[in-house]
Amino acid sequence: MPEFDLLIRGAANVPALGIAGGRIAALAEGTAREEIDATGLLLLPGVIDAHVHFNEPGRADWEGIATGSRACAAGGTTTFFDMPLNAHPPTCDAASFDLKRAAMERAAFVDFALWGGLVPGNRDDLEPLRDRGVIGLKAFMAGSGIDDFPRVDLPILRAGMKRAAGLGLMVAVHAEFDRPELQRGWSWRHFVASRPIESELAAIQAAVEIAGETGCALHIVHVSSAAGVDLVTAARARGVDVTCETCPHYLVLNEEDLDRLGAVAKCAPPLRPETERRALLARLRAGEISTVGSDHSPSPWSMKSDTDFFKIWGGISGCQHLLVLLFDLELEPELIARLTASNVASRFRIPQKGCIVPGANADLVLVDPKGQTEVTSGSLRYRHPHSPYGGQRLRGRVVRTLLRGRTICLEDRLIGEPRGRLVNRRS
Repeated sequence: MPEFDLLIRGAANVPALGIAGGRIAALAEGTAREEIDATGLLLLPGVIDAHVHFNEPGRADWEGIATGSRACAAGGTTTFFDMPLNAHPPTCDAASFDLKRAAMERAAFVDFALWGGLVPGNRDDLEPLRDRGVIGLKAFMAGSGIDDFPRVDLPILRAGMKRAAGLGLMVAVHAEFDRPELQRGWSWRHFVASRPIESELAAIQAAVEIAGETGCALHIVHVSSAAGVDLVTAARARGVDVTCETCPHYLVLNEEDLDRLGAVAKCAPPLRPETERRALLARLRAGEISTVGSDHSPSPWSMKSDTDFFKIWGGISGCQHLLVLLFDLELEPELIARLTASNVASRFRIPQKGCIVPGANADLVLVDPKGQTEVTSGSLRYRHPHSPYGGQRLRGRVVRTLLRGRTICLEDRLIGEPRGRLVNRRS
């Protein structure tokens, strides 16, 4: 009988799993120095959240790696991909990558990868970013809200995607076009009207066409509309290498929730009408959306306080509840695992993550599907404890999170010191 460092026994979907040397050794019984009784629980691959903004170095007062990565661990996330724009300097060249990697290695509680930026004027910086290990490149087709991370126009995006294709790098885009002629008034309704679905669809279509021309792998982040998903599905059927992500807030909230919640639920693209929310959820259930990421984009509350809704920082705090929000939607656990782990690992070429197979990293989460998670300000691990889900009781409860075979969170209690490592993408 094999001997393991750790044996997890009794999970409803995986009867026995042995871990040795930080990796899954076997899906079988054996002897072990330590055992975990998972009776009544589900054993899932640790969440890979491919879309967070932890804002460090430079803007750690907005969130910070230490607080953000601990929120990840508490919510069952074992790997996150940090976006390039909110750091100062943004991650657009080799020097800024080195600064951010050093900050991550000091403070990250879970494993991490770094997005690089695709901005005007940094085409020659893309190869050094590739060589340092960026997971991909992020570009904004609309204003990012960060002065030192400007948007790209279509010629710059085309040139950047052509270069990225030659380097074997994926490009992710924030797909909206700015519509300054629609920016009138001050209320949340005026804000929503200034960013219509048509603006999102036009940008997605343009990005897809460029991906087809250049052969660049494309990922559309935070798609908020069913029609946007349909554009991606149709392009993929034509042979374009394109996938899309959506976020929990587009699946559980609608634009009328802005009237109730206000600034804490502002994001871009904005929340959509209830009919759109339901249609997007239907696309998710049908398997037409590849990944779900939190787009955790926090800020101090002072940046969420203004009578002019246009001046409020647009970002939702959500990485801690990514997993349980999907359970609350009553999605099948197998679908949740694909959306949050295996599809992410496959798309971003990190086969050592995101799956429960021998040889993979033992990044795991035990979930009580019959339990509940109460979202309170005291339970939030964020630097600024605000959330659009505050006061809710969500179906599902994260019981234990393991990173490379070691428990890092048990019953909402964090264990150990920061031990996050840079995730290597495989070509």
